[in-house]
Amino acid sequence: MYDGKRILIIDQLNLFFRNYIVNPSLSTNGAPIGALKGCFQSLQKICRESKPDLIVICWDGEGGSKKRKLMKKDYKAGRKPIRLNRSIRNMSEGQEVENKFWQQTRLVEYYNQVPIVQFMFKGTEADDIIAYLSQLKEFEKAEKLIVSSDKDFFQLLTAKTVQYRPVQKEILNQKSILEKFNVHPTNFAMARAMEGDKSDNIDGIEGLGLKTIAKRFPFLKEEKATTFKDILGYCRQKSEETKVKAYHKILENEDILRRNYHMMQLYNPILSIKAKKVIRETIRAPDCSFNKTELIKMMMKDGFGEINFIDLFQQFNRIAIDNR
Repeated sequence: MYDGKRILIIDQLNLFFRNYIVNPSLSTNGAPIGALKGCFQSLQKICRESKPDLIVICWDGEGGSKKRKLMKKDYKAGRKPIRLNRSIRNMSEGQEVENKFWQQTRLVEYYNQVPIVQFMFKGTEADDIIAYLSQLKEFEKAEKLIVSSDKDFFQLLTAKTVQYRPVQKEILNQKSILEKFNVHPTNFAMARAMEGDKSDNIDGIEGLGLKTIAKRFPFLKEEKATTFKDILGYCRQKSEETKVKAYHKILENEDILRRNYHMMQLYNPILSIKAKKVIRETIRAPDCSFNKTELIKMMMKDGFGEINFIDLFQQFNRIAIDNR
């Protein structure tokens, strides 16, 4: 069904917050609508350049990843609340939070009017949904384009899966990850487990960044998946031959390495059986209807109906017709 097709897979909260923070657009009553308007403008640009045959939106579910929080209680703790990037503020922090929630909920309603598939599951991160979709049997012979600035998706890149990072304005594939980091996507989660991820409050092993990791473990650039046994055995061997701290540090912090890997790897997504079933059934028979009239009404009501979305609407029409 999807052989030779191009699938656009969007990390929606990543795209939402990017537009929410930087887009200063206001509605006629003075309320911020930057995320709403900006997400459609971003989507138009992405669709114009990629011409997808199917668009899949992935949201973080309520509560985030329960399983990762069980592995590390303070996972993603300490993050500062995301606020509007404005020199002049006309809303209190509470009003901004309320508006942000409204824009997010409203965007879901907008997407329900267009030929887009949306997924959101309670206690589940978008990362796992995206990972499952990228490895879905139905998409095996399709081109997958992941839209997110998140490094977590580097590990998913293959000959058929690439990543577009809007903030960095770069497109990455398997080859570019190898050239940039000297680590193969197959082994990227292992490398990042050593490094950690400050943005998610995942502490790494002291003194280990990606450059040092690639230098000390040259076999990570190979396509063959590296195991804990490979890493620990190599560290034991090297710790007897050299005084290089990296090898000793890993042996001393094996528990951190294992915990981080299980939290950060996406090769085996953390998804319930029910969620997997919903995704498979939806992809096999997606609802790609396009209610253009209702969409324009909503845009007019929310204060950005004057924007020219003709290119995006043409893409929506094509997708709707092709998926009838």
